[in-house]
Amino acid sequence: MSANSSRNTDFSKPLDTLKACHVRIRVECEKLRGLAERVKDNGYDDEARQLAAALMRYFETAARFHHEDEEEDLLPRMMAAATISRGSRLTRMVADIATEHREMDRIWTELRAALQEISAGENLPLNILSVDRFVKLYFSHITIEETNVYPLAEMLLSRDDLEQIGAGMAERRGVTPK
Repeated sequence: MSANSSRNTDFSKPLDTLKACHVRIRVECEKLRGLAERVKDNGYDDEARQLAAALMRYFETAARFHHEDEEEDLLPRMMAAATISRGSRLTRMVADIATEHREMDRIWTELRAALQEISAGENLPLNILSVDRFVKLYFSHITIEETNVYPLAEMLLSRDDLEQIGAGMAERRGVTPK
């Protein structure tokens, strides 16, 4: 989600906002995959350099905010609301999500360095295996969140929890909540 699109987002429905972020992340991952194929087949041109710069902006802002939304707002509130019986399962999911976020960050650091070079006019290869690993990890991660975490959040969280999560999301983006 860009700064402009954040201003039009209804943060009063944070789970819907998180799901919408997933849609955008998938699109950006496909653009990254397309860039890797493009430069492999056609080399580097202005369009490839601009796409590299746009991908860096997206993954350095909106995607990072999304991880922070989950780790700083959603998951801690879910843990606080969990019953003992759900707590151990949720604790494992939270740990797995955090581990996957760190792995995505690690791969992203490598990809970002290559994208910076490409956007600056260098003709360095973009590691297709790293791109593929990054995209597959993101896609499987999103599936887990949408099938396990978000439905559980809908059961556990109160209206007040959701309002506070939405406020945190808006604040992170420098937006006044609606």
